[in-house]
Amino acid sequence: MDEFIQGRLAVLAAPAISDNAYAAPKSVATKRLNVALVHDYLVQDGGAERVLAALQDMFPTAPTYVLVHDKTRAHPQFLKRKIHTSYLNKLPAAQRHYQWYMPLMAMGVEHLDISGFDLVISSSSSFAKGVILPPETRHICYCHTPTRFLWQDRISYVNDLPQPRLLRTLLTPILHRLRTWDTLAAARPDYIVTNSLTSQNRIRRYYQREASVIYPPVDVDRVPLSQIAGSFWLAGGRLVAYKRFDLIVQAFAKLDMPLKIFGVGPEEKKLRALAGRKTEFWGHVDDETKIKLYTHAIGFINPQIEDFGITAIEAMAAGKPVIAFGQGGASETIIDGVTGVYIEAQTWADIGDAVIRFQPERFDAPTIRRQAEKFSTLRFQTEILSFIEGVR
Repeated sequence: MDEFIQGRLAVLAAPAISDNAYAAPKSVATKRLNVALVHDYLVQDGGAERVLAALQDMFPTAPTYVLVHDKTRAHPQFLKRKIHTSYLNKLPAAQRHYQWYMPLMAMGVEHLDISGFDLVISSSSSFAKGVILPPETRHICYCHTPTRFLWQDRISYVNDLPQPRLLRTLLTPILHRLRTWDTLAAARPDYIVTNSLTSQNRIRRYYQREASVIYPPVDVDRVPLSQIAGSFWLAGGRLVAYKRFDLIVQAFAKLDMPLKIFGVGPEEKKLRALAGRKTEFWGHVDDETKIKLYTHAIGFINPQIEDFGITAIEAMAAGKPVIAFGQGGASETIIDGVTGVYIEAQTWADIGDAVIRFQPERFDAPTIRRQAEKFSTLRFQTEILSFIEGVR
């Protein structure tokens, strides 16, 4: 870790004397800052997990509490950390099919015993923000977004479930009750930090709370700048419906141009059925393989509305331009005409048109990388520490 970060962490962890030096002798000091981390569940390797990993690097002795931990699907780096799970982790098939226990997760997070800490930092896109803490414990929530399946994606979440219509109907009142709980849970943190202006606006709308924006960490130093022109277009991430990989696949089937997609998810079977003959699915890739894909790509395609969008930043770190839908996090990270191109609508036709009209000579790889460096891990850790110091 950077020496500057280490020094400021040492200051936070050091015993502090009373503000009134005349009222108390210097030997009387408060205890060292004792930190715990809370995360929703460790069942995948996504952007939220990278935030957690960066926080764990900052506070290496802090225990991490989660609802469920699937050691086979979560990133191997979490095997080296002290992870505490809820009682849900012991229920049948909970690690592989954690969604089955969604109605029990509110109770599960409230039953986590997190006591004896000065500061709790939760990393939450659903339940972790609802932990119940002693009154003397300060709680900072890094809220990635208001719970998607309860708020902005509530209709599509129910409609896209593969279960019979009767079960989807029974789920509706459960989600209604969870929305009530989610609103109450959002009132529990002392402070809320979020990943973009997009998420800040959602938090204000759904939770009636103000959140400070600290962009999440992207390990741009790990991705070398590429000067290779590239021979294919690239997309990647979790293959889920809202990320709109179907539009990319349809566009490239029409164009009959080479496309590579990395990542796994429930949409994979559907996407393979839509794909053209020059589309390749790479599945789960390690960091080294992903870097090679960025290095040899023409550019990256990002048609979804993301809260932030880490994969697009990684592509820019390699100096690759991004074709993106100009809403959500992309509007804050991608500069139209400089580091990428905005499409006006989420359609396969708009994606195809942008690819056909793409002019690689318009883009300068070092300029694109400099934009990506604004979202580095070091910058994230520095801003998180400044926030903690400010509220402490």
